[in-house]
Amino acid sequence: MSRAHNKFINNDAPDGIGEIYMLEVKKIAHASVMITTGEKHIYIDPFYSDSLPTDVRSFYDDAPKGDLLLITHRHHDHCDPETFHKIIDEDTTIIAPKNCSDKIDGDFISLKVGKSIEVNGIEVEAVHAYNIKRKRDSGEPFHPKGKGVGYLVKVEGKIIYHSGDTEYIPEMDELKNVHTALLPIDGHYTMDIDEAAEAAKSIRPKLVIPMHERDVDPDIFKRKLEGVPDIEVRTM
Repeated sequence: MSRAHNKFINNDAPDGIGEIYMLEVKKIAHASVMITTGEKHIYIDPFYSDSLPTDVRSFYDDAPKGDLLLITHRHHDHCDPETFHKIIDEDTTIIAPKNCSDKIDGDFISLKVGKSIEVNGIEVEAVHAYNIKRKRDSGEPFHPKGKGVGYLVKVEGKIIYHSGDTEYIPEMDELKNVHTALLPIDGHYTMDIDEAAEAAKSIRPKLVIPMHERDVDPDIFKRKLEGVPDIEVRTM
């Protein structure tokens, strides 16, 4: 497996499903994720740039079409039409904030925070994602409250939390029963390693995957959570 991919399979099935249960979460690169359940594919923030390994481009060139595309916010490294057009077709349901409309051709669904929708048996809920202290020179947060979201994806009896670009915010303390959490750790535009570790301790997922890890070592994040009961960290 290339270093641009982080792949795992959860086989701890809910009662009554047994061996037919399979849920796969693939961390592709940066904040890009693919969730596969059965023959359904869910993409979150697909993105490629020349700063990423070339096998990320190859992945998107050959990736299966998505049943569901989730965009957390309009920044180019999360809402990247050149990349996401490779993995959508006329049957793909797109969910994105309203301010992504100039980057998305055709219809899409915009969820307000706290609202959810079910698409082909997959429930998606929008949650808060924003900066408190990380700001531009103008004083505006890099990610203002209400402009972007994170998502709770409820599938196969599991809740997968993709936080989007955010700091450790109070709303994270209210999240319950998260199985897998994908948390940014870069510390410039999002929470840093220490804050992400505290967020993980609050959310208490069974599995945490660090993302948005530009110029920082995800293994340091992993070490921060060593010894915390019932939380596993998997890095790229």
